[in-house]
Amino acid sequence: MIALRTLRIALALFFGFASGLPKLFAVPAAQETFDKIGAGDWFMYFVGGLEVLGAIALVVPILSGVAAMAFVGLMIGASITAVAALDGEFWYTPLVLMVPLVYVARAQRHETVRLVRTGRGMLKSFSPAGV
Repeated sequence: MIALRTLRIALALFFGFASGLPKLFAVPAAQETFDKIGAGDWFMYFVGGLEVLGAIALVVPILSGVAAMAFVGLMIGASITAVAALDGEFWYTPLVLMVPLVYVARAQRHETVRLVRTGRGMLKSFSPAGV
């Protein structure tokens, strides 16, 4: 339990501070990378925002499994982009990050199920009777 919490916090610190905030603050290295892939600044800010929000979600137990799954998707996209647009530069980094993310998603699956059930319950309370 402590190891899982520590892993979630470590991933949150990485995605929030080392990866997301540099994009949101338009650090030259981040701008250069997004220029290389041909995406505008809006995409850099979008990805940075997703990373910061995901980092916050990683430390909230009920959201951590969903956040980890979303980061897996983001890392697949990052790896494909590294191969396709960045000449394979650091293509393996997102794949390495996927290992602990998959572990977190699997370990937190009970929280993800609880979140889905809560969402369904809320939707049912808003639906008209008999529907």
